[in-house]
Amino acid sequence: MKKANSQLRRWTCALFAGTLALALAACSGGGQQAQPADSAGQTAGGATQPTGSEQPSSAQNEAHKGEPQKLVIYTARDKNVIEAVQPKFAAKYPNIDVEILTMGAQEILERVRAEKTNPQADFWWGGTQSALMTAAEEGLLESYKPSFSDSIPALYKDPQDRWYGEMLLPEVIMYNAQALTKEEAPQDWDDLLDPKYKDKIIIRGVLQSGTMRTIYSAMIYRQGADTPEKGYEWLKQLDANTKEYAQDPTNLYLKLARQEGLISLWNLQDILIQKEKNNQPFDFIYPTSGAPILVDGVGIVKGAKNPEAAKAFYEFLFEQELRVELAETLFQIPTRSDINQETMPSWLQGIELKPLELDWAVMAAKEKEWMQYWDENIKGKGGE
Repeated sequence: MKKANSQLRRWTCALFAGTLALALAACSGGGQQAQPADSAGQTAGGATQPTGSEQPSSAQNEAHKGEPQKLVIYTARDKNVIEAVQPKFAAKYPNIDVEILTMGAQEILERVRAEKTNPQADFWWGGTQSALMTAAEEGLLESYKPSFSDSIPALYKDPQDRWYGEMLLPEVIMYNAQALTKEEAPQDWDDLLDPKYKDKIIIRGVLQSGTMRTIYSAMIYRQGADTPEKGYEWLKQLDANTKEYAQDPTNLYLKLARQEGLISLWNLQDILIQKEKNNQPFDFIYPTSGAPILVDGVGIVKGAKNPEAAKAFYEFLFEQELRVELAETLFQIPTRSDINQETMPSWLQGIELKPLELDWAVMAAKEKEWMQYWDENIKGKGGE
């Protein structure tokens, strides 16, 4: 665990240095506009510029054959991401009829698990590291080594190639910037328990959300994984300050915008999308003690009925040109290490991606038990 966290710290330091250098270059006359994301790459120099001319994989060549194909995707991605990606894939593969079903990451796991003997989906697009690790161990994901495998650091992929991290998602504190100043908002996780925030916190329904399950599991882990009672007590105090649990992200955004609540916990990317793309009055605090940096990934469903189409979409998602575009427009932090830092935008200039010390294998193993206890004994009881 210490080795993994030290690797992650080295990577985040390199990432921050790369974005800072880019910002300085822009100030010296480049005039580059600051918008979204940064590469998850561990090297800032020597990488090739993404040109869209990467050699097609055998899966892509196969999918380009003229026979009509179908592709069923279960995704936890925001509709802005789907709308940015789907038309480009359709233009490249007009012979593949794509059906996309949107649901929470945890719902995807449960659905794929329920359909194990007769899979209805081909591709899982957008899942937490914990959910994907669980799915892999349950035999729900196909082993597939994509053409870009060597460009993804070991921290961000399954050693048996059953899933690969597509992007990194720091989990942070979200607040309504029209109602609270940055100084008035909670600065760290424990600040959320301050009685002054009672009834000012709205939380996305936890069990249905991979993001929230990860955050809550991280809060238990940081109190001591061997003694979850301390973590449960922490969550009891958070529940006492929580006004309500929103049924989905749209409902959460609506309630925060209306100031029915002022504070939430959410991932950095979606907060910035809502702020910059949808003009919502939201901002974020990166917790001073660190944040769970979630590896959000993808995989092919075991027994998929359309495996070649799934592989083609897999390869397409990780193309360098698309990764840079999604970083610029949708604030994604890609996991590919071979993207030239100079092509990446500089919106991360003021952020140090400081990770919480977490053992993701333990998190994956304990999450179901911990979340079941929270649901049955803590949720909605006001800290009793």
